Amino acid sequence: MRILLVEDDPAQLEPLHTALSKSGHVVDGVTNGETAEWLVGEKNYDLLILDWVLPGVSGVELCGYYRQAGKTAPILMLTAKDTTIEKVIGLDAGADDYLVKPVDVIELLARVRALGRRSPLWTGDTLGVADLQLHLANLTIERQQNTVKLSSREFQLMEYLMRHPRQIITRDQIEQSLWEWGEEPESNAVTALIKRLRLRLQQVGAENWIETVYGTGYCLNPPN
Repeated sequence: MRILLVEDDPAQLEPLHTALSKSGHVVDGVTNGETAEWLVGEKNYDLLILDWVLPGVSGVELCGYYRQAGKTAPILMLTAKDTTIEKVIGLDAGADDYLVKPVDVIELLARVRALGRRSPLWTGDTLGVADLQLHLANLTIERQQNTVKLSSREFQLMEYLMRHPRQIITRDQIEQSLWEWGEEPESNAVTALIKRLRLRLQQVGAENWIETVYGTGYCLNPPN
């Protein structure tokens, strides 16, 4: 999933960002409501994780703005406010769930998985194309009883290709989907990532599934 994480304390933002990234998510992490407000107008997210108290635009205000714009991705509020009235305010603003600080990372990841299952794009814990399976919970691919562990970035690319099988995907589309906001990939980053993923696919006998469309991009094209 692509996640927007908004937390004004860098000491809390960093470990949450790291944990989510290691779980295979693409995470845009920001520390203020104004930047977050701009991002939700520019990008499509599968999940928002918003701190309640933010400089400028608060998490609750951002939640309301997002819902008023007609966007439906799940929203998880992070808050030190543990009274019923604050919970009601957050839920009425459009939040789907809340987590009281200090945040337990294991619980956060469980909440993220649960909220991900509410998405209309959710297809279960496994994606399948032909006889290749991608297991979302443990970042592995499986084919013909062979299982290979992927890195976070390899997993993100494999998931993206499997959600668009037999479609030509440009390098720009890959960069826009896999690299975080404010992160500038090196000129050969996509080429190197494709090479690494092909090596992983070779271990399950699917090394030729990713075709290079010269001058355009790549296509996941499994045999019929």
